[in-house]
Amino acid sequence: MDNNKYRPGEVVAVELQATTSIPFIGFLLQAREEGAQSPVGSFILTAGSSQLLTCSQKPQNVSRKDCGITKVCFSQPSDCDPTVSTDCYFMSAQKLSTSDAGVHYEMMGRSDGYISFGFSDDQIMGNDDIYICVVGSDGLVQLQHAFSTGRTTPQTLPLGDVSNIKASVQGGVISCSFTSMNTVSTVKKTGFNKTYYLMFAHGPSNNGQIRFHRATFISAEKIDISRPQLIQKGGWPHIIKAHGALMLIAWMTTGSLGMMVAGYLKGFAKGTTLLGKAVWFQVHVAVMTLTMAATIIAFILPFAHVKGWSGGAHPVLGCLVMILSFIQSILALLRCGPQHQWRFLFNWTHALNGVGIKALSVAGIFTGLKLIDSSVDQWLMKVMGGFVGWEVLFHILLAVSLGWKVQRKDTLESKMITTDVLLIFLFFLGNLAFLVALLVGIGTSNHDSQ
Repeated sequence: MDNNKYRPGEVVAVELQATTSIPFIGFLLQAREEGAQSPVGSFILTAGSSQLLTCSQKPQNVSRKDCGITKVCFSQPSDCDPTVSTDCYFMSAQKLSTSDAGVHYEMMGRSDGYISFGFSDDQIMGNDDIYICVVGSDGLVQLQHAFSTGRTTPQTLPLGDVSNIKASVQGGVISCSFTSMNTVSTVKKTGFNKTYYLMFAHGPSNNGQIRFHRATFISAEKIDISRPQLIQKGGWPHIIKAHGALMLIAWMTTGSLGMMVAGYLKGFAKGTTLLGKAVWFQVHVAVMTLTMAATIIAFILPFAHVKGWSGGAHPVLGCLVMILSFIQSILALLRCGPQHQWRFLFNWTHALNGVGIKALSVAGIFTGLKLIDSSVDQWLMKVMGGFVGWEVLFHILLAVSLGWKVQRKDTLESKMITTDVLLIFLFFLGNLAFLVALLVGIGTSNHDSQ
């Protein structure tokens, strides 16, 4: 070894050399804390003839022992054991009896860059006191202290009064433990005898710099870390669930129905008017008005809750849907008469813009479901895929029916219209079934990512 003393976080070079003429054929090197039995730290190879062992793929330094008895524990999945499962995301906090400020922390999780936990005054990321274990450019795990402001990358702070750091990465699983004498500090309050929401996040990194998290989970209520307990994970706020439900109703039910009526049922109740307009037109206007109202409400809800901008593709897609929907409404109000020379221009613009809104809304729904779907098999995404497939199938059937009507004589047109009405009725029933499944999924979803 190149030194006789060690400070947490230092790299110690170890060189092995045979002292006799008989060469050794192998070696096993392990680092342990004095008086302990479990291995600690991590190794970097400098010789091609040696290899790393991962000790049965079990993470180091982190244990579920005494959870709820002497320490606070928070995990995903709930009650997972970090000494048994490498797919367990876990953190614990144990107040030191010898100090008013000292807390011993542990955290573990599978990640390609970093794991972190933080203290917050609310369930929204921003203005949080955070500790991060991140893999640096040298392959070693580094402990960082940071403070997040809004939705930007957290600002790194001096590590402060932190000791007893143990960190490692094995098989993509990062684990670390440390003792901190730092008080918790957020915008609204500072201290240990306070309650905070706990947040856990993990994601990629680049040369020790963390990137936008892949997933998070947040406590259901504020926690006093000086009181040992098992923490329950929080669910998505009702206002966010309402946002998702309204968007599904708007663009996979009423919006779809309105577009199909305009595209395939113009011959329905031909010659009959309702309030001076064709029946198909009045139905189209009614359901699209409902769609626009639901879209506006759904658009406002998350911004009213978050009071800011959240990163990712989902809000961008939502803004595009809202903008194009307003344009569509303005086009509808300014449309020229059926016999006007520029009517064809309105028809094409209105139709193409509608298709664009539909495509963007479907993409937005997929990205939104991905945020809230915490199931292992991502079943909400699969149901949504079936939803889209169902709609495409009926568009094809109705398009074929429309083509037949063009070629048929007038005596058969009424029968074809009856077929179209039946197809749209079946389509609507199927859509309702898919919609109910997705609404149930949204209603029961947990807050595993943000």
